[in-house]
Amino acid sequence: MKNLVIVESPAKAKTIEKYLGKDFHVLSSVGHIRSIVKKTKDGTPPIDVANDFFAVYEVDPEKKKVITELKKNVKAVGKDNVWLATDEDREGEAIAWHLCKVLDLPIETTKRIVFHEITKDAITNAIKNPRTVDMNLVQAQQARQILDRLVGFELSPVVWQKVPGGKSAGRVQSPAVRLLVEREREIMKFAGSSQFKVTAIFIHDNQEFKAELNQKFDSEAAAHEFLNSLKPATFTVSDISKTPGTRNPAAPFTTSTLQQEANAKLGFSSKATMASAQRLYQDGKITYMRTDSVNLSGQAIASATDFIKRLYGPDYSTVRKFKTKSASAQEAHEAIRPTDITRETVTSNEYDQKLYDLIRRRTLASQMSAAKLEKTTISIDIQGNDKLHFEAKGEVITFDGFLRVYGGGKDEILPKLHTGDTLETHDITARQTFARPPSRYTEGSLVKKLEDLGIGRPSTYATIIDTVQTRGYVEKGDSEGQPRDVIVLSYNGEEVSRDIVQEKTGSTRGKLIPTPSGELIADFLTDHFTQIVDYDFTANVETEFDKIAAADLAKSAMLHGFYTPFHK
Repeated sequence: MKNLVIVESPAKAKTIEKYLGKDFHVLSSVGHIRSIVKKTKDGTPPIDVANDFFAVYEVDPEKKKVITELKKNVKAVGKDNVWLATDEDREGEAIAWHLCKVLDLPIETTKRIVFHEITKDAITNAIKNPRTVDMNLVQAQQARQILDRLVGFELSPVVWQKVPGGKSAGRVQSPAVRLLVEREREIMKFAGSSQFKVTAIFIHDNQEFKAELNQKFDSEAAAHEFLNSLKPATFTVSDISKTPGTRNPAAPFTTSTLQQEANAKLGFSSKATMASAQRLYQDGKITYMRTDSVNLSGQAIASATDFIKRLYGPDYSTVRKFKTKSASAQEAHEAIRPTDITRETVTSNEYDQKLYDLIRRRTLASQMSAAKLEKTTISIDIQGNDKLHFEAKGEVITFDGFLRVYGGGKDEILPKLHTGDTLETHDITARQTFARPPSRYTEGSLVKKLEDLGIGRPSTYATIIDTVQTRGYVEKGDSEGQPRDVIVLSYNGEEVSRDIVQEKTGSTRGKLIPTPSGELIADFLTDHFTQIVDYDFTANVETEFDKIAAADLAKSAMLHGFYTPFHK
């Protein structure tokens, strides 16, 4: 054995060793190996604020065996032949630095390699282009860890004393709880109102289609009066307008959009999505799953283009380069995509396969042609009523394009009609519809909101959502909703009848709801520690970490700027 490569996860180690061959032995640190001590032996604070926030670290007790094994292997190959191949983000860089410290490796010269997919090409390319540990990234990670520890360390005891059921207060979790509490209060305050919406089923050439009246009625009496006025009326097609339209595919997945879509389409929680993506990444099936870039490598675009042309024909291929909006996103990184686009099945695990399929189809769709549609609007006049008319809307997909693989369209096909055609109807209803309160967040929509506000980063969304639930500040709803009465007036061509039907309202299934202790903690922090739950302030702190990573801001200056007013 000539070289030792250290990675983060045991599953990854096996895959990488296979690609590197017999000159390399690959071992794993099994994630983080050290953390800031809870208490120091001599009673000094674990983080020395006066001494530029110097933090005392200790090896995690359950990692002692791992470290012993790594030390033995480092000794066998010699320090010059050790390669650090932890993940390519801030956390991964910090683990590489901790490994240097614990294994006594020189930080200035130890070889550090990164790759964002576990394929033979990516690994051999990384070995050819080693760098050293990026201390700016490490400082950014340390700043985040120190700050979070200080906030938790100083704020949590206050919360325990003052807030019944308060477990702790976190720098990023607290604004997330506040978001949910604010939304819950908007729902509570919401004053419901109702209107009557009129729809008709028309028939032409034995084909039925639906049309909607261009006005809603505020009262049952007005709706009843309108339906009664239809008794002598005939219905005539007065106008047919057709407009061509196109629909473009979305960008390939980032961490945030993957969590949103897996939640909406597959019902996966953020935590389940990330665990599944992690397994797919470690098995070399997808690229690195923590990214805020929508960029695809030239090679990935070329192989997707080739595959699309072979499978569907050249008309379906449109090369697209997506640009990442966020300034902090690193364009060298890639969106989440399959390492081999031609592979449909990669695992026997049903969950992982479903997620892989979603990632693969989204990547393919991003390099496919726009779908072409024809939107049709038909206006139907009511004899004897100049003000009101019915409208039927439909669309026909004339070329399916990317819809062939991702997000098929709902076609509402209308019959072939001409201006002046008279239509038959046997069913016109006025149904009571209620104004909807703002909707509660799901895990997916909360991730989107946090991202829009600039709170959290790809590596932290799932943790934030998991933590607020574990602490008992938020729970997932499971109610199907409450029944409510709905008035339905029906006109069958001869008379108007009235029915009361029931519908469910206010379902909370899969929605995030703050608990009473969540509401207490959000109010307490909003009243006394405004900054901690302030959205702009929290987002600004994230931007400052990015600045430290880019060497545009000193770690100690950033920490002093936060800590001094916070401590006071």
